[in-house]
Amino acid sequence: MARYIGAVCKICRREGEKLFLKADRCLSDKCSFNRRSYPPGQHGEGQARRKLSEYGLQLREKQKCRRIYGLLETQFRRYFEMAERKKGITGENLLQLLETRLDNVVYRLRLAGSRREARQLVRHGFFRVNDRKVNIPSYQVKPGDVITLKENANKSPLIKGILEANDGKNIPEWLELDTNNWTARVVSIPTREQIDVPVQEHLIVELYSR
Repeated sequence: MARYIGAVCKICRREGEKLFLKADRCLSDKCSFNRRSYPPGQHGEGQARRKLSEYGLQLREKQKCRRIYGLLETQFRRYFEMAERKKGITGENLLQLLETRLDNVVYRLRLAGSRREARQLVRHGFFRVNDRKVNIPSYQVKPGDVITLKENANKSPLIKGILEANDGKNIPEWLELDTNNWTARVVSIPTREQIDVPVQEHLIVELYSR
């Protein structure tokens, strides 16, 4: 399946805010957004950000959310349709579905530096759900699911470095992580207050409802 393979720092510059797509680099002086906060492109530096129309605001919010979670348009639209069919508020349902993807859960557990890195680790089979190997990043976890590292995963230099840097702090309330044996459990479906993404989901709902 096609996927964006360009410079992810351009995405932050295009959206006009940091989306923290490159892990530690986003917190360092090397962050491209800190050095060049203007839009990317040949004339970006001299181009003031224009005031957007109502449709433009809705579109930008959808694009920002889609890029935060690293999804293609067709995938994102499918999640929206799933959210519409569920009971409750469509916007919150959408964010809950995105948050409970396995790659996002791995990222939230700080077992990867970014969602892109988490997706790669899941695809390479580093994680098990309920003692079953799962290599599908979009796998939807449920309350009660137990996530573990595969046997001998810490032999990988990348995994070893991640585990050494992970102190078990700053884990969302809807997840639990036991750093003694690196076992995690999904406690509950996250509430909107527990999802710290800078997205106004009602604008996405308005866009798709046009």
